[in-house]
Amino acid sequence: MIVGVLIGYYVPNVQPAFATVQFGSVSVPIAIGLLVMMYPVLCKVQYEQLPSLLSARAVWVQILISLVLNWIIGPIVMTGLAWATLPDLPGFRTGVVLVGIARCIAMVMIWNQLSGGDANFCAILVAINSILQIALFSPYAILFINIIPSWFGANTSDQALQGLAIWPVAQSVLIYLGIPVVAGFVTRFALRRLKGGHWYDTVFLPHFGPLALIGLIYTIVVMFANQGHHIIANIGSVFRVAVPLFVYFNIMFFLTFFLLKFMGVNYSLVVTQSFTAGSNNFELAIAIAIAVFGIDSEQALAATIGPLIEVPVLLILVHVALLLEKKLKWKNQE
Repeated sequence: MIVGVLIGYYVPNVQPAFATVQFGSVSVPIAIGLLVMMYPVLCKVQYEQLPSLLSARAVWVQILISLVLNWIIGPIVMTGLAWATLPDLPGFRTGVVLVGIARCIAMVMIWNQLSGGDANFCAILVAINSILQIALFSPYAILFINIIPSWFGANTSDQALQGLAIWPVAQSVLIYLGIPVVAGFVTRFALRRLKGGHWYDTVFLPHFGPLALIGLIYTIVVMFANQGHHIIANIGSVFRVAVPLFVYFNIMFFLTFFLLKFMGVNYSLVVTQSFTAGSNNFELAIAIAIAVFGIDSEQALAATIGPLIEVPVLLILVHVALLLEKKLKWKNQE
């Protein structure tokens, strides 16, 4: 992260170079990193078992819990934190709210893999959130930026949204989830058919899987390099925007983690739910902020700060989850 910021600040040509070619409103270097880190993870999903998983009542209970956490509690918590910490910075506040209503459909699979979560259940949640994202993001943006604050007497006229097109949302989903899902699906069934399941599980995946971590590290460096100059130039506002984001990621993660632990859910499902609730679709938030408010807007900068806080915080939470797995008693271990 530090290396990325220093590159972005001391090499002024980095950001224009990154912005030269865009892929779905995101610079190509970042888009490549996102796709590379997603592809190996989706090669591990046991697509052939998903229909049988969906036939279990317990899975639908967990899906319902996830929907409540992601589409009711999460946006409300982020909006409340944004207004509580940024009452005098409406542009940055709006950017933070956009991050809160963009539910995670990509990087959650990385956190899930690193923490030992259930890959198949994670794939189900990602698919559901992807569909809901297309349908709900636009009305949610208007609801949480314009309508709900006005109920409490807040003046939102300077940040009012008249409407958001569905296509930019669908485009983000198709690029950052659709491409790696198709690639992972084809790779899994083609190689298992050609080389056999044993070779695929014991030879291919162990050698190909680490590419996801390499892609994650690359993406972190590129993101920080891309925004290094803006971060240092707006360091005061950046620190203020970091506060609601930092608090949000921790609240959602630990609330979900200990709620489900109290309910007797096993570890693999607990961490899957926790990282799904505690992470966000920063690609979509950035793309929408740029499309609606402009690339140099406060909203776009705030949305960009989102992943710069989310990535290191959730990396730490991965280690916290692994530590809690060892320290606590779990249903599947008793």
